[in-house]
Amino acid sequence: MSKENVIKQKSFDFAIRIVKLYQYLKADKQEYVMSKQLLRSGTAVGAMIREAEHSESKADFIHKLSIAQKEINETLYWLELLQATDYLNANEFESINADATEIIKLITAIIKTTKQNINN
Repeated sequence: MSKENVIKQKSFDFAIRIVKLYQYLKADKQEYVMSKQLLRSGTAVGAMIREAEHSESKADFIHKLSIAQKEINETLYWLELLQATDYLNANEFESINADATEIIKLITAIIKTTKQNINN
C-alpha cells in the first residue's frame, strides 16, 4: 500500500472522528463556535488529500498537500484550545491529538519525498 493510500484512509477516518466530536461538542457541551471551526479544518484535510490524488502536476500535488498540512495544523490548534478551555478532557484530547499529529507527520514526509524526487 502506498503512502498516499495510507494517508487517504487515515485522513478519512480522522474526518469521521472530527464529525463525531463536533456532534458531541454541540449536543453535550453546547459549544458552537470552536467546534464549527474544528469541523471545517478537520474535514478539509481529507478533502485536500483527495484533490491531490488527481493533481495536474507534481507542483499541484505538493500545493494541495501543503494546504492539507495547513488544515491539520489548524485542527491541532482548535483541539489544543478546546482542551485548554475544558471542553475536552486530557484523555479525549490525547487520543485525537495523536491521530492529528500522525497525519501531519505523514503529509510532511510525503511533501518532502515528492520535492526530493522532483530535484533528482
